[in-house]
Amino acid sequence: MMIRLEIEGRKHTVELPVGAVSGAVECIVDGRRTAVDMRVLEAGVMSLVVGGRQFRCFLDGDGVVIGGRRYGFEVDDPRSLRGRKGGGAGVDGPRPVKAPMPGRVVRVMVNDGQDVTEGEAIVVIEAMKMQNELRSPKAGRVVRVAVGVGDAVGAGDVLAVVE
Repeated sequence: MMIRLEIEGRKHTVELPVGAVSGAVECIVDGRRTAVDMRVLEAGVMSLVVGGRQFRCFLDGDGVVIGGRRYGFEVDDPRSLRGRKGGGAGVDGPRPVKAPMPGRVVRVMVNDGQDVTEGEAIVVIEAMKMQNELRSPKAGRVVRVAVGVGDAVGAGDVLAVVE
């Protein structure tokens, strides 16, 4: 799984091994192999030891909190053609709002045909007992809402499309 983080204005990529949940794993951070000891403390909360330093991480509605600081992130779904190099739509084309992880839809805040602004809340999903508000990637019109309240979604599933 590929995760993109922006930390203090610098963009980073983190590649996690498929199925990694807990224990010693090897990740690739910005192209460099890095040993990480991951432990799940409770649903949505992890302890990471990287280079001898420990970090407490948890998901909240706006991103991931690491060491008390919040960071936004994106997850590229390797099963999606749009997630592959060269396969994504540009700013001018339709842009999907995708689930970053498996969960359940708890709120849909837009309808088909509704105009939205960039960053406006589209859908809220609950994953690991945390609610995650997913926002519009651009200003435009919602051309399709693909989910309803109560629907189960998988990582990378398209929840809505903004054109």
